Amino acid sequence: MLTRRHFLLASAAAPAAATPKVRIGVVGGNFGASFFWHRHPDSEVAAVCDLREDRIGRLKKTYNPGARGYTRYQEMLESGGLDAVAMFTPAPLHVEMVTQALEKGLHVVSAVPAATSLADCERLLAAVRKSGAIYMMAETSYYRPEVVWARESRAAGKFGTIFYTEAEYYHQGLYSLWYDEQKRPAWRYAFPPLHYLTHSSSMVVSVTGEWLTEVSAHGWGDGRTELRDNPHKNPHMNEVGLFRTSGGGSARIAIFRDVAIGGSERASWFGTKLTYRMPQAGGLGGVLGYANEKMEPFRPPDYWDRLPESLRTASGHGGSHTFLTHEFVTAVKQKRRPAVDIYEALAYTAPGFAGHQSAMQGGAVVKVRDFGRA
Repeated sequence: MLTRRHFLLASAAAPAAATPKVRIGVVGGNFGASFFWHRHPDSEVAAVCDLREDRIGRLKKTYNPGARGYTRYQEMLESGGLDAVAMFTPAPLHVEMVTQALEKGLHVVSAVPAATSLADCERLLAAVRKSGAIYMMAETSYYRPEVVWARESRAAGKFGTIFYTEAEYYHQGLYSLWYDEQKRPAWRYAFPPLHYLTHSSSMVVSVTGEWLTEVSAHGWGDGRTELRDNPHKNPHMNEVGLFRTSGGGSARIAIFRDVAIGGSERASWFGTKLTYRMPQAGGLGGVLGYANEKMEPFRPPDYWDRLPESLRTASGHGGSHTFLTHEFVTAVKQKRRPAVDIYEALAYTAPGFAGHQSAMQGGAVVKVRDFGRA
């Protein structure tokens, strides 16, 4: 039986009901322009919103030249004619803007992380529960084909027991994004590394089916000016945590922003029957390892057959953007919880706050806040 931790995507072969399309308002004209709402047969972009006119133009060019354009988010929400909002704004704005949409009865898909503090996690969860609307976090790693294959293989028993996972997010060029075009500090300015955990934690939680329960973490920084003077009081460029899982396993999660290696979003799952190491920076391919010490190269399928034909194309973050598009639209159409619902989103997000707290306390063991299950 499939559960919400499995790859819940409607079969493209199933006949579609003749119902109205999901009318979406896209907010955020930078990252927000990289999805495929206009190519899904069951959705259309009816409105776009950004503070900058040039980015409103980019969104219209990408999705729908006839979409209504707004520089004021509240005006877009109050204009009517929308079923859902696709939120791709700076992380500190997510909870406030998502809550406002939910209060209008709109379904929401939001960029990661779900929140930037435990208090905002609580606020977001309360807003979703009160609204009864669909909330989905657009976690790209969940839909990478390697992660899909690992998740389904674990469910089929191929790994035996996964007792240890390594997950990492290396982003050497992120330092340049600490400032906006006017050289002013942007939201990423000295943002605590483990507070941006979801690209890695999703590869642990969704595959193992276990939750992260406690952590001992450490950080490193070079004392540069930004690390001595920032609103987060964060001295770390890089942080790494060793997490305990609810099933008794462990996971090492590393978030590095200053490291001499190419960008990387990857994981390795170590099991008693099977181990799978995702491709690494530098062109090293994926590898399967077996209990008899046999090793072999491996590349998973692209899973495009699970998408409508109009979405069978390469997309960002390892091919995940088309799958994210499809999952949100079908969840709204089918009136069901998406795979990465509010509870899954908080299970990926909340461990980062415990991890950074531990790193600031020299590796002290810190319990992870559990926000419950669906």
